[in-house]
Amino acid sequence: MKQFFIGFMAMLMCMACEKPLMTGNQEEEVTEGNLKIKVFEIEKTPFGSLTRATEEASAVCKHLNYAVYSTSGERLKQVNQTAGVSGFGTASFQLDEGKYRVVVVGHSSNGNPTMTDPTCIKFTNAQGFTDTFLYSDEVTVGEEQVELNVSMNRIVSMCRFVLTDDIPEGIKKMRFYYTGGSGAFDATTSWGCVNSKQDVKIDITSGDQKQFDLYTFLHDEEGVIHLAVSALDASGNELYAREFDVPMEQNHITWLSGAFFSGVSTTTVTGVTVDTTWEGEQFITF
Repeated sequence: MKQFFIGFMAMLMCMACEKPLMTGNQEEEVTEGNLKIKVFEIEKTPFGSLTRATEEASAVCKHLNYAVYSTSGERLKQVNQTAGVSGFGTASFQLDEGKYRVVVVGHSSNGNPTMTDPTCIKFTNAQGFTDTFLYSDEVTVGEEQVELNVSMNRIVSMCRFVLTDDIPEGIKKMRFYYTGGSGAFDATTSWGCVNSKQDVKIDITSGDQKQFDLYTFLHDEEGVIHLAVSALDASGNELYAREFDVPMEQNHITWLSGAFFSGVSTTTVTGVTVDTTWEGEQFITF
């Protein structure tokens, strides 16, 4: 009995000394750590102004992902937040004294990106690609609490595909398959880091559905994507198809518009409103 008691106590002591390991899917956050991160503004708009209007905040980003990395690039901690949940926009971590890289990503994809490596943060075709904002910088943690008020900047480029003719009956889905950009980015540079085959399928629920927004991370300030657009029926059969080479710039919108189904090119774009939160726009008709 005495030997059992000694063995049992030894096991408890080992368990108490063992540090939990963080897996790739585990979220770790403390209420009041020595590193506190607050999202101060997104693309020059105060975060408080965005969160006061739920609809507007959701349009900007539905998810915030915070990650802390060692100077060698090892992910140490990660917290994922969803808009509407208490504390959205603020995260706190307890860290040893030292230097770290802090990365915050804002987006509206259907899931969280893979953030194991700060030089290759990945979204997938299944999650979808959306407007995406980034903060990334090094921070030194000492004896006193460090509070970061971070400003996040847009790092994507958008192709806004606009139909100027009517969608024929029987079209149930539009498919946009494009290469030349990236579905992943390097948080240390903000540029795309892989050669992706991005594939976006959008259900057609109304004949008035004429605008489709496509996002990518360019490998440099400017680039060209090769875009294959097809219209599918309920069985997935391709009924119409066209291909385009589309010039893009980071934080710019390229409007690509025309009569897709009739094949008659137009010379003007109608119903355009300028989105001043983007740095610029260019218009192309087909």
